[in-house]
Amino acid sequence: MSDKIFISGIKNTIEVKTKHKTYDVVMLQDEWRCDVSAYSKVLIVTNENIAPLYLELFQSRLIAQEVHTHILKDGEEHKTWDSIKAILDSAFKSKLDRKSLMIALGGGVVSDLVGFASGIYQRGIDFISFPTTLLAQVDASVGGKCGINNEFGKNLIGLFHQPAGVFVWMGFLASLPEREKKAGIAEIIKIAACFDGDFFKDLENMDLWDDEILSSCIFRAIEIKARVVILDEQEKGVRAALNYGHTFGHVIELLSNYKQFLHGEAVAIGMRMANSLSLQLGKMSKETKERIDSLLDKNTIKFSYKIEDKEVFYQNFFMDKKVEFGKLRVILLRDIGDFEICSGIDKTSFLKALEEWSR
Repeated sequence: MSDKIFISGIKNTIEVKTKHKTYDVVMLQDEWRCDVSAYSKVLIVTNENIAPLYLELFQSRLIAQEVHTHILKDGEEHKTWDSIKAILDSAFKSKLDRKSLMIALGGGVVSDLVGFASGIYQRGIDFISFPTTLLAQVDASVGGKCGINNEFGKNLIGLFHQPAGVFVWMGFLASLPEREKKAGIAEIIKIAACFDGDFFKDLENMDLWDDEILSSCIFRAIEIKARVVILDEQEKGVRAALNYGHTFGHVIELLSNYKQFLHGEAVAIGMRMANSLSLQLGKMSKETKERIDSLLDKNTIKFSYKIEDKEVFYQNFFMDKKVEFGKLRVILLRDIGDFEICSGIDKTSFLKALEEWSR
């Protein structure tokens, strides 16, 4: 834990030790308080949906010298330069200095924006995250990947800026819409499918709508992601596997202008697409594909999606960050807990795998 952050009400802690920073991901009990008075000033960044629900409560549990707030518009379509500029303007107007702190109070969009803005404000100041969605708790808030979208694709502009701490409180999920919860469960399934066959097997026999069970699964998912981040902070190897389903999912989000699907929903569709490609290439068995489909189906994570133009869909792959020397790298599973980073797959195979979504 940073020597500038004091938190009470700790349930469990996971240490994330990278080359650039060591910090804790903390699971909180119901009665927690956060003391950041060692910082000169604090800027809390949240959005228009979270602020009415939790901003007052959050501020009542925060101990700080001087607190300012910035309210963002809600939605993936607002993860843009305009939002970064707005956060930075608030920071300048509040006269934040290099000993100040930004706090992300929100989902993955807020986490990404605050990580990015704090990473470039006065060449970098600390930020901490209080993720309020299930997806952000198990994914976006951990690992220091901070990016924004533009007309060419998702998260194509950004940097790596590790937080000074991440604080996960189940209380935020009480108001989470069912759709958002499913999107987060999809991310838990993705992590287990890539890295931990035993965890996946447990998920097949669990009721993830039970809060106690879900809490334990959140902890396990964060443990897995933390191990991956420690091994590969800047996604030069094994961390790329966390993008299973993302190559397809990011194109789905882009072509629907980030309005039709939540990120976790698009990734769930992308996982099914990736599995179809893996099956077609003979890497994955039909049984493995059916196990993943069944677990998604069990949690009603299944969406209708139609590709209007397979050629357009395919060409958008090449705006992905995983393209190297003109060749697309895609994450495919061979089995539960066994992934492969594949490069140079021919276009015909991709188009054939997409046929199921083109009818």
